[in-house]
Amino acid sequence: MLKSLAAVCGLLLLPICDVAVAATCTLVVNAADGRLLHESGDCASRNSPASTFKLPLAVMGFDAGILKDPHKPVWSYRQEYRASREEARKATDPSYWLMESIVWYSQQLTLKLGMPAFRRYVDGFDYGNRDLSGDPGRKNGLTQAWLGHSSLQISPREQVVFLRRLLDRALPVSRTAQDKAIASLPVFTAMDGWAVRGKTGSGYQRGPGGNVDRTQPFGWFVGWAEKPGRDAVVFARLRKLDSGPAMGAGPQTRDSLLADLPKLAGN
Repeated sequence: MLKSLAAVCGLLLLPICDVAVAATCTLVVNAADGRLLHESGDCASRNSPASTFKLPLAVMGFDAGILKDPHKPVWSYRQEYRASREEARKATDPSYWLMESIVWYSQQLTLKLGMPAFRRYVDGFDYGNRDLSGDPGRKNGLTQAWLGHSSLQISPREQVVFLRRLLDRALPVSRTAQDKAIASLPVFTAMDGWAVRGKTGSGYQRGPGGNVDRTQPFGWFVGWAEKPGRDAVVFARLRKLDSGPAMGAGPQTRDSLLADLPKLAGN
């Protein structure tokens, strides 16, 4: 029953979908001092960052001068990008890229960066395992390393460390680059007056032997939340699902975190 219900949940994003979750880490900390507010599940193990990596990519792009502001540059879609979603088959700027998780825009950005600069940024951010080798034997790390089946891996705890550095403007890049990356992120509203900036990510888990298991998706939502009269909080949630399509896993994880945030952040 859980398997069939999970498949429906991946499509409809129903509240009852929580029964399809195989494993979840939720981590919430005070942004200013790192004080732990909530931790549950396995938050130490690494996983592909998937589209949550678009946030560090945005910081890199603005620091390198490739990205100019939340709405520049606009890059046109080309048929050779082979985007499967209609939302991705249109002209895209940095804000739309982050909101709609446009893979080809990320890949055009890293191609413009080049591997030496890309590696310097990932090393400087101390981002997860810092492995940009890509798929085994394919030498495609410049355009694939962060995707849901490839080499770059990061834990929820490491996601939170990166986010706190970004909020402190403490990454080894210009403050302006960090400001512009933050300004380009979508904003969501949670209950009890919380305003949330964050990034989803979706992909498939690795099965036995390291092979991709396309029956078991995962979903991320990482970011921070602010509310008048309260310290900001930084969070990471990673959900591994029993079954279903990967496409809805990130938004489903985001919606579950937004619903839970007031309780997780405390008074």
